[in-house]
Amino acid sequence: MSTDVVVYVLTALAGVVVVLTRLRVRADGGAGQHRVSSPVLAVHTVAGGLAVVVWVVFLAFPEDSAPGHPVVGIVALALWWVVALDGLLVLLRWLPTRGRHAVEASAATWSNGPGLSVLAHLGMVVAVLVFTWVYLTSAV
Repeated sequence: MSTDVVVYVLTALAGVVVVLTRLRVRADGGAGQHRVSSPVLAVHTVAGGLAVVVWVVFLAFPEDSAPGHPVVGIVALALWWVVALDGLLVLLRWLPTRGRHAVEASAATWSNGPGLSVLAHLGMVVAVLVFTWVYLTSAV
């Protein structure tokens, strides 16, 4: 499989993670042990949306054009790193609570529990590492 295909598939999956995180956290009221703060979710959504758009523009245009300029790629990568690190903050909602007044965690299924969030956000970190490597080696 070529590097181009891997990058485009990871880009699409990363976009899905951004959208589904927004929908899932909003819909279930921040399931998990802790609530996700509005600014954390807003940063994840806005930076993620911008990252997808800027990265796709960077990939779609030739290097000798303004949208394909290396600085555009650096901006896109910076946005991807913001999304990935912010996504790790979103994962903190699943950390267990301890103490006398801690609420017991409810039984969770794959789609309702932390499994999907962990897969998505650790996958996002891996995708951003791949994007960075591809950019640095000029593979795309």
